[in-house]
Amino acid sequence: MVTVGLVRELTAEAARRAALGAGARLIGTFAYRLTYGDIERITALVPDILLLAGGTDGGNSEVVLHNAAALGRSTLACPIVYAGNRSAADEAVALLGGKEVIRCENVMPEFNVLDIEPARAAIRGVFIHRIVHAKGIDRAQAEFDHVLMPTPAAVLEGVKLLADGCNSAAGLGPLLVVDPGGATTDVHSVASGEPSVAGVIPQGLPESRVKRTVEGDLGMRHNAAAIVEAVGIEPIAEDARLAPSRVTSLLEEIARDVERLPQSAEEVALDQALVRAAVKLAVARHCGTVETVYTVTGPATVQHGKDLSNVSAVIGTGGALVHSRDPRAVMEMALATPAEPFSLRPKKPRLLLDREYLLYACGLLGAVEPEAALELALANLEPIDREIPHERTRIA
Repeated sequence: MVTVGLVRELTAEAARRAALGAGARLIGTFAYRLTYGDIERITALVPDILLLAGGTDGGNSEVVLHNAAALGRSTLACPIVYAGNRSAADEAVALLGGKEVIRCENVMPEFNVLDIEPARAAIRGVFIHRIVHAKGIDRAQAEFDHVLMPTPAAVLEGVKLLADGCNSAAGLGPLLVVDPGGATTDVHSVASGEPSVAGVIPQGLPESRVKRTVEGDLGMRHNAAAIVEAVGIEPIAEDARLAPSRVTSLLEEIARDVERLPQSAEEVALDQALVRAAVKLAVARHCGTVETVYTVTGPATVQHGKDLSNVSAVIGTGGALVHSRDPRAVMEMALATPAEPFSLRPKKPRLLLDREYLLYACGLLGAVEPEAALELALANLEPIDREIPHERTRIA
């Protein structure tokens, strides 16, 4: 999916959040007036969906109309979800030149006010009604009578169910879920994210209580070299207890065969070092930070992003964690440390493992049988320690 907004920090960011929350894999984000070069880049990306936003309701319409006209003249063939200035919607649809357009509510109807649920629903609708057919998934859908949704969206629904519970059944409360995969590392959180310390001033767009981020450069296979580049080969080699030259050699083998599973002790050690680095970076990017700024009235502490320091649980899911010989050593990378005092990562949560990798299934089941889905999700969580995984006991 590609998103287009007006100001990168405002409507473009709102569009990005809507796309990620709907389970899309974001491959491009554009802001301001689209140039000929931008249109060429968007077309070359060949997205399945494009989300067009821009302007508050009754606010700036010039840019979103310019962008609609530019997209209308392009050869882009995918559906376009319009979630921009309501006052410009009719003209924008006309300028899009007969392309398939799905209209929904503005992702930012007022300045600094987010309303991304309608856009998320529209994106999922396009997934079900067009992409599912184009990719042949409708042949599977014919065998089922209820829910079909993108896997990342299903995971997010499972996370929400675990946090909030349903009816009379209590959930776990505010939590964070980290899911390192072969192509990306996804992080989900369900928490208000408001400052936990008195006097801290939040800045920037308000954060969604339910948030998903996707780190496309932190994949255990497709982007293993990018993980090493992000943290440096020396720290990875030290963590894996391998020579840097050996790390380079193993990375080349992974690049040649991204379906490769670790076999030797060296490969297992490198995988452990890679997933630890990926989790640390992904959670740090997902969580907020604080900093001291100096104003005319003196110093002030401001918060950017979500404060997740007091979440009750951090849950690990995904193959790289489920099959790790020391999942706690991986999960600890998601926690706050004295070495990084400005990061608002969790401080003292319970560390739990989605042992059978069932969060996505619980999200699907929750759409029709929420009580059964919650019971299954809770029964599948295990507290993690340094024992061999199969020797752990499930939580009550």
